Amino acid sequence: MDLPKLLESTARIRFQDCDPFNHLNNGKYLDYFINAREDQIEHHYGLNIYKFAQENGSGWVSSSNQLAYFRPADTMETVVIQSQLFKYSAKHLLVEARMYDIQKQHLKAFCWMGFIHINLKTMRSHEHSEALMQLFQQVNLPVPENEFSKREFYFRSIKSSYTV
Repeated sequence: MDLPKLLESTARIRFQDCDPFNHLNNGKYLDYFINAREDQIEHHYGLNIYKFAQENGSGWVSSSNQLAYFRPADTMETVVIQSQLFKYSAKHLLVEARMYDIQKQHLKAFCWMGFIHINLKTMRSHEHSEALMQLFQQVNLPVPENEFSKREFYFRSIKSSYTV
């Protein structure tokens, strides 16, 4: 069975997450990206990370985040959030997430999120199982740029929506 590499869902920007200008607060973009990714991998891959942690004694913690803002997301606006795994190793994952307007005409923000796999008893890094590595190999969708700043420059240089 072929699993999708580019995952997509919608979200509504909530009032409590916005600043006095009715724009999504800069710090809240990460919440929307992480929540979307969690829902997307459960829906598309059947991987509920909380159930996985309880059953396997391991999980992922955030190790790094980089975010670039392009256009504001407004209160009560419905946005499209895309995400993809674009790099992985025995202990690490790197995910890109992008937020667009509902027509996917305008990129609002994008993010690179790093995660490290840990053993929940020892709280130390832990290698992914062979089954997880096979999943990652199947769904990995590399991006052409190998540095966040180059990726940001790419997005700023194009005028239309970006499709993978």
